[in-house]
Amino acid sequence: MNREAIKHPGLNLGEHHGSAHIDAEKIVFGFWVFLMSDLIIFGLMFATYVSMLSGTAGGPGPADVFNLKSAFIQTMILLTSSLTFGFGSLAMRHEHNPRALLGWLAVTLLLGIAFLYFEGRDFTDMFAKGATPMRSGFLSAFFGLVPLHGLHVASGCLWIILMMVQIGVFGMIPMVKTRILRLGLFWHFLDIVWIGIFSIVYLAGLA
Repeated sequence: MNREAIKHPGLNLGEHHGSAHIDAEKIVFGFWVFLMSDLIIFGLMFATYVSMLSGTAGGPGPADVFNLKSAFIQTMILLTSSLTFGFGSLAMRHEHNPRALLGWLAVTLLLGIAFLYFEGRDFTDMFAKGATPMRSGFLSAFFGLVPLHGLHVASGCLWIILMMVQIGVFGMIPMVKTRILRLGLFWHFLDIVWIGIFSIVYLAGLA
């Protein structure tokens, strides 16, 4: 491994990728900056949720509406999707295999859709119990935080579809490679945020 790769791990592809390797450092670093701004938004939503946790206004609380089993399943699905995306990234970086990359992206997409299905089902169950955002400050904060993450996952799924189309149309050109790198950062970022949601919202809420 050369000194450049050691100096900027994760921001490059390797010299054998030509111009994509050169472009990746500044492009991916810029995307890191964007993700940090997104993290600030999530941080504010987490702070709002924690401050409103006791504000149930006599309505249902966490123990009444949370389904820990479903939340755990969602966690395992999302963590597995991070692994499958990682395999796709390896196929792009080291194997130069677009078919393998497309396959892993397809698996990641299916896992993302499965996550959204379980999350949507949980929201439906909560609404059936009268746990709507208008019911209390606690529920308003919950539906401000958790669906925001779900919206990001849905956006990530659409992004995966778009990248699969671009790989099929353009092939593994430098533009596509750097976009895959940014998509990977975005997807792994969502996993990290979900771990925070699972720990702070679900586990702490039912403790």
